[in-house]
Amino acid sequence: MPFDLPPVTRNLLIANVAIFLLQQVLGDVLIVHFALWPWGPDQVQPLPSGELLSIGFRPWQLVTYAFMHGNTLHLFSNMLALFMFGGPIERAFGARNFTLYYFVCLLVAALAQLVVVNWFTGGFYPTLGASGAIFGILLAFGMLFPYEKMMLIFLPIPISAWIFVTLYALAELYMGVTGTQAGIAHFAHLGGMLGGFLLIQYWRGKFPIKPRRRLQL
Repeated sequence: MPFDLPPVTRNLLIANVAIFLLQQVLGDVLIVHFALWPWGPDQVQPLPSGELLSIGFRPWQLVTYAFMHGNTLHLFSNMLALFMFGGPIERAFGARNFTLYYFVCLLVAALAQLVVVNWFTGGFYPTLGASGAIFGILLAFGMLFPYEKMMLIFLPIPISAWIFVTLYALAELYMGVTGTQAGIAHFAHLGGMLGGFLLIQYWRGKFPIKPRRRLQL
């Protein structure tokens, strides 16, 4: 695997790590204002000083949540996947289209999470992490390089990328529906994959509205 990462992938890695370090300095301040909170009325929370703080959804959270992480393992797993798969996808798409792809995936992931929390699971808690965009990149890898070999950690048998991605998506759907691994935004992951799939199909000219320049993907 080449270590000469293309610029957008490299800058995304730097931005995510830098913001995580900033989180360690500022504590929960960033989560309060920049994590993705459910839409609807704000909730008022008391601070240790006795001051009341209003917490709730803000439009910028649709993007900012994806540059924050809950802990070191969360950051490491997402950045490892970005490091492994971001480069090949950026080279295939080009820097501009890869940037657009990344942000479309994280936006659709955020919208999927908001819908699920608002109409199905309920609760008032923040969502954060780059996983929605990362799952979109994984989906792109499976579509663009379907026969590349990949391995699951717990099943060290090489399988084609398209099979790996399909199994991963089915596992996410199962865990989301059954509530397995509560605390993980499974439907945000699937939303990221959906956003990526739709954009790739658009670039391939599969929809009635055609792109100005069809990409050879």
